[in-house]
Amino acid sequence: MKETIVSVLVPVAVPRAYTYRVPAGVSVVPGTIVKVPLGPREVLGAVWDGEPDAGINSNKLKVISRVYETARPLDEELRRFIDWVANWTLSPPGMVLRMVLRSEEALEDEPPISGVRRRKGQMPERMTPARQKVLDVTENGVAWTKSSLAQAAGVSTSVIDGLLQQEVLESVALPAVAPSPAPQVEFAQTKLTPAQQVASDGLVASFGKGAAVSLIDGVTGSGKTEVYFEAIAEALRRGHQALVLLPEIALTEQFLRRFEKRFGVYPAEWHSEITPKKRGRVWRGVASGDVRVVIGARSALFLPFADLGLIIVDEEHDGAFKQDDRVPYNARDMSVVRGHLSRFPVVLASATPSVESRVNADLGRYQRFELPERASGAALPDLKAIDMRQNGPSRGRWIAPELFQAMKEAFADGAQSLLFLNRRGYAPLTLCRTCGHRFQCPHCSSWLVEHRFQKRLVCHHCGHNESVPKACPSCNTVDSLVACGPGVERIAEEVENLFPDARTLILSSDLPGGPERLRREMKIVEDGGADIVIGTQLVAKGHNFPKMRLVGVIDADLGLAHGDPRAAEKTFQLLAQVTGRAGRVTGGGKGFLQTYSPDHPVLKALMSQDRDAFYNAEIEARRATGLPPFGRLAALVISGPDKLATEGYARALARGAPNEAAVTLLGPAEAALAMIRGRYRFRLLLMAPRQFDLQAYIRQWLDNGPKATKGLRVQVDVDPQHFL
Repeated sequence: MKETIVSVLVPVAVPRAYTYRVPAGVSVVPGTIVKVPLGPREVLGAVWDGEPDAGINSNKLKVISRVYETARPLDEELRRFIDWVANWTLSPPGMVLRMVLRSEEALEDEPPISGVRRRKGQMPERMTPARQKVLDVTENGVAWTKSSLAQAAGVSTSVIDGLLQQEVLESVALPAVAPSPAPQVEFAQTKLTPAQQVASDGLVASFGKGAAVSLIDGVTGSGKTEVYFEAIAEALRRGHQALVLLPEIALTEQFLRRFEKRFGVYPAEWHSEITPKKRGRVWRGVASGDVRVVIGARSALFLPFADLGLIIVDEEHDGAFKQDDRVPYNARDMSVVRGHLSRFPVVLASATPSVESRVNADLGRYQRFELPERASGAALPDLKAIDMRQNGPSRGRWIAPELFQAMKEAFADGAQSLLFLNRRGYAPLTLCRTCGHRFQCPHCSSWLVEHRFQKRLVCHHCGHNESVPKACPSCNTVDSLVACGPGVERIAEEVENLFPDARTLILSSDLPGGPERLRREMKIVEDGGADIVIGTQLVAKGHNFPKMRLVGVIDADLGLAHGDPRAAEKTFQLLAQVTGRAGRVTGGGKGFLQTYSPDHPVLKALMSQDRDAFYNAEIEARRATGLPPFGRLAALVISGPDKLATEGYARALARGAPNEAAVTLLGPAEAALAMIRGRYRFRLLLMAPRQFDLQAYIRQWLDNGPKATKGLRVQVDVDPQHFL
């Protein structure tokens, strides 16, 4: 009998699939999940499309060591998606597959657990009150675990053991986890406003149009979630699964409760904070089709859905949807691709859509649904700029008198205030007032941030941390260290001095307790358990705080202070989102923006609440300069342990770039963060027309250019979102 050989894609950084022999008597198809030997170890992989290398002597081929027969093969649409992402991002396809095959544990069904059940017609030799309680509970024939039965009957497990010995109860095998309850489509339909109803009807109609992309462009508080819930309901009616992508784990708790209110059950969760066992259950449930709706972070896009029929990308503008390491992909854009390949609708939602999405909507590529008013009927907040050059706080203070007075009035009325500053910790820089020594990370070109609550100096890029010394390590002067600039902890200190009776809460992702603490504290704010909240950018991501009336932005200029070509867009989005937390339910919201540049176009657009004016100006600026979406960008980041060698290689690589008139090559130049984790970094930036095949150009360049050696690495980032 002729031996079968197949291509197997393995989740490592190799450019192609390898060829393996199939064990005798075993059948595999493209997508079958297997384990194969690779060097000295064994790795997961998947049988892949395409002809295997038939020119190799089959006797030299290694044999597939295991076939996961109970795991559903990866379907053709998912395999095409993996290849597409690899081709677009110039990443090894195995590294994209790695995002699908998360763990071997997910491929194995959980072993059943031991349970007990009442034997029909059997009675104990001697009846006791405790035994009677057990018989009453088990009368309906339902199986229980021993511990849960003992708890339900209010007896000890020894009573259960006695009834098992007398064969009144029998041992049975129970599934390790109960099947996921299906969402109830008609459980509690929300009464929609006329504008919401138009958008909802449009989304439902898109299911008959194949790969349709819709943009819900609604102001903060306009009820975008309720609208796309109706799209989820339609997907479920049609027998499909649905995926909702959120940019921030802290959003999930409030979303879960809203989903349960509409559909009667919680959806499945997928993000980095759930346990490995739960991840395995969700992965298997998605693959089998038992899990109907998933809410997740960007990585949920690579789950092996049995019948995915809808993707929602909420807060589609958010930078958290872009992954920068390993496989640099944008989950928003790749969601559109997955919908296109599988011919199902994709919904993008935001109060401040990305410029790319607005242009696609203007050109008719996306269908745009506008929600110009809040669902509660409340007006948008009144915004005012505080010119810090004339009306700033006194020396050593960070809250301007006008903002303080507004906070005082809100506190007296029992309303909440939010102070926003996108800086974690106590101060972004610590220096010695005697010799000027600055505390810098030994592994990164960044200052150490003081975290006064933890009494540590921390690098926010590599995680290095050290104790705050009593004396300067340079000049040995005692008590000479001074904190420069504010972080949220410093603002909280000032608030506690100004409002000693107020309940103050800091919302920051790096405080002890992680996401679980954040969820609890978000719930506290939502329930009105805090008077003044000081937060970083995570408070700007779609939260609904019913009692929030006032928002103060401590430094509205912060995002405009560097050369990021997307700086204006990002700052407008961030400030519009955070001020949109004010007055969402009760109205009367106010926002104050402390700035040294009150005439900046971004701030003027915010003050006038003229979103269209900002977008029109930004779109025209992008068109004039050939920036996305009217042109294409790609970044090459060259990193290495030696600065001179890294710079030399970057220059040699630049000299070897193919001569192409349509391409503009900038650099190499030191990255804004010139060193991270001990590796020096130089950047090259490519600019090309929108229709130019930039991937083919880069492939040719890297194939023919000098090869990276001695610890040098080249990271390609197609369509970069961050420029550090």
